[in-house]
This record gives sequence, structure tokens and C-alpha cells, in this order.
Amino acid sequence: MRDQASETNGKSAVIRASRLSVAPMMDWTDRHCRYFHRLMSRESLLYTEMVTAPALVRGGARHLLTYSPEEHPIAVQLGGSDPRELAQATRICCEEGYDEVNLNVGCPSDRVQSGSFGAVLMENADLVADCMAAMAAVSNVEVTVKCRIGVDDQDPEAVLPDFLEKVSAAGVSRFTIHARKAWLKGLSPKENRDIPPLDYELVYRMKAEFPQLHLSLNGGVSTLAEAREHLARGMDGVMVGRAAYHNPAEVMLGADQEIFGTGHRLTAHEAVAEMEPYIAAHLQSGGRLNQITRHMLGLFVGRPGARLWRRTLSEKSSKEGAGLEVLREALAQVG
Repeated sequence: MRDQASETNGKSAVIRASRLSVAPMMDWTDRHCRYFHRLMSRESLLYTEMVTAPALVRGGARHLLTYSPEEHPIAVQLGGSDPRELAQATRICCEEGYDEVNLNVGCPSDRVQSGSFGAVLMENADLVADCMAAMAAVSNVEVTVKCRIGVDDQDPEAVLPDFLEKVSAAGVSRFTIHARKAWLKGLSPKENRDIPPLDYELVYRMKAEFPQLHLSLNGGVSTLAEAREHLARGMDGVMVGRAAYHNPAEVMLGADQEIFGTGHRLTAHEAVAEMEPYIAAHLQSGGRLNQITRHMLGLFVGRPGARLWRRTLSEKSSKEGAGLEVLREALAQVG
């Protein structure tokens, strides 16, 4: 366990990093993706894919928590709804050295709903408060929540402030709010990312109503300019999702300078070059090239040669024995 001074310093570092964070995204933000993002931004807060508490506690799936030390500051997102089990999972995450433990109260997938967690928990703020109190009691890092503004026929104007009030009373001071409802009946998870309208103004009002809380806004943010606008409106942080994955050069390469006012801005070519030692070590340990390069396909979006970069990596990196020569061949296609 960390001593009090290191806990305080660690919390301050994570709060600073959360000024811009990359959302937890299933099948996308694995350890290879996070390493790539960390090369491009030394400052931003990175999140894992959601890991369910039952998988850690009952399934012994501790391997799902593996990460590289270079990924700090890094937050782990948990899924679950049983306070005791979430406490056990939180303790495991703290032992692994994560900088923050986050509870998923926003995912609308059928699998998550059947487990009575994710966005469906917006309907039970008291249970979320119990979960967070149990997690905080065993954690040496901050426990946080990522939520929606409401689900189905709920009135977000009434539900969201009630949710924030009850859950913050359990000791939570940081929330990331996806500024859309989740429709648990009638929309797929993909449709839930686009069809429900964004309500940024409601999230701004929550910041005004709860000035003591650290609130980050999520949903529909695709550029650093948009992130700066939300920060200028008083938000404490902005979480970027798909844009950071599909167009990392637009979001990640300029993040340190434009959001944090620090650091050297890598070029996209430099980012590829800096990935080579990591990729070589992965291949040496028996990994496959495409396990990493699939996260790099969008690096040159909008630039001459981007299509050939994607095609070369897509077609050749999954072949048996594919190595750094494929990456270099793909890079040679880009002007």
C-alpha cells in the first residue's frame, strides 16, 4: 500500500491528467492501444477496457489487468453491481498498481444489462452509492464513476442531479458524464453511441450545481478544439472516445501542448518509429504483429498514402511471421 504522501501526490497527478482522458472501449483500449496512445501523449489519462468484478474475483482473471509501467497514469474500469465483490475487485486493482478505479454506470449492452450493471444502474442510485462506498473503503486510490445522463424514459433533469447527490455522498468526488441517455430497449450499443441526442448544457448545469465535484464530459468530442471549448465552459475534464482511436493524430499527438501546455509534439512518423522497440519485444515473446498494428490503422487519416498504409497493415500484419518489415513497408507508403 502507498504511504499518505505518495497517495496525495498520485491523486493530484491523476486529477491533472483527467483534464483529457481516453475512454474505456471494449476490444479497443487494450494494453497495446494504451501504450501507443501513451507514446503520443505523456499527460492524458488512459483507461482500460471494462473488466468485470466477477471475472477477477470468481474467475481469477488477473491477467486482464496486465499493463506496461509506461502507461501511467492509468485507470481501470470495473463492471459489477455487488458491493462486496466490487470491493474485492478494487483491492486486486490496487495491488496491481492502478492510479484510479472507475465503475461503469454507462454501458448499454445486453450482456452488461443481464448482469445488472452498466447503464441499468442509473435506475438505482442507492445501489451505486453502496458499491462506491465499499470500493472506497478498501482503495488506496480514488474511486470514480462513469455514467449516462439517464436511461429509457427517465427525465435526466431530475435523475442526474439526484444520482450525483446520492453517489457523491458515498465519497465519490469525480464523475465522467456521457452526455446522452442510454436506451436499454430498442437501440443497440452502437446506436446508443450516436442516436440519443447530446445534452451538453445539462452537464454544464451539473457543474454549476455541484461545483465541489470534479466533472468530466464525454460524448461526441472529436477534436482538441472541441475539448478546449468544453473546458472553457467550466468542465474539469473531457473524455474522448472513438476519435482518439480512429484518428489518433488529430487527438493524441497535440494533446500535451494544446490541453496541458507541456511537452514535445511527436510527428506521426516519429510515433511509428518509437513503437518499434515495443513491437519487437512483443514479437520476440511470441506475439503477432497485427495484435498491435490494428490499433495504428487510423494514424495517417487524411494524409496522402493513408489508404495504402491501412491496406498494407491490414493484409500483411496478420500473416505468420510478419515482423517490423511490414510496418516499415506500410510507413514507406505515406508521404
